[in-house]
Amino acid sequence: MKAWRALMVLSFLLLSGCLVTFKEPIPANEAAPIPLLGVWSRTDEWGELRYLDVTRSGSNLYKADTYVDSPDNVASLQSFSFTVAHHGRRWYLSAGVPKRMGANFAIGGFELTHNNELVLFKLDVGQILQAIDSGELKGSGVDMPQGEGVLVSSKLEQVFAYLNDPANSDVFVEVARYQRSAP
Repeated sequence: MKAWRALMVLSFLLLSGCLVTFKEPIPANEAAPIPLLGVWSRTDEWGELRYLDVTRSGSNLYKADTYVDSPDNVASLQSFSFTVAHHGRRWYLSAGVPKRMGANFAIGGFELTHNNELVLFKLDVGQILQAIDSGELKGSGVDMPQGEGVLVSSKLEQVFAYLNDPANSDVFVEVARYQRSAP
């Protein structure tokens, strides 16, 4: 039962159920802020302790390992490679999505708070669809195993201009809040 719940939570948090994907990844041109690296933890909706271990895996490339209860719980371990970018006042991360979900790239946001928290954000599918309908972004709706998704085909410069506009701040939805975990 725990393994099933861990996969369900992981899919919800990292792949956001209904997913906004992009044709282009964030290039590995920028280093992540040093405070992002390390071990983070939170208690999920089922009362299970979840960990997120962020490490450098190359030049401006990073890896996030997620696991439930302890690092020794190999059955719950999931790893994701990602890149980051800082545009305007926001930090973004980009990770490849599996082939069964279109093999494109997901982009999300993150914030490091003054309270030593890591807050992860996803993009709201409905808001992005509205931006496509109004011509602010290019793309289309797509069917995904988890439900309706969106594939954005706009260039990253246009995407970041849209995301950084304060009028579009409601496009970000908080999906997880982690605390720095003691080493």
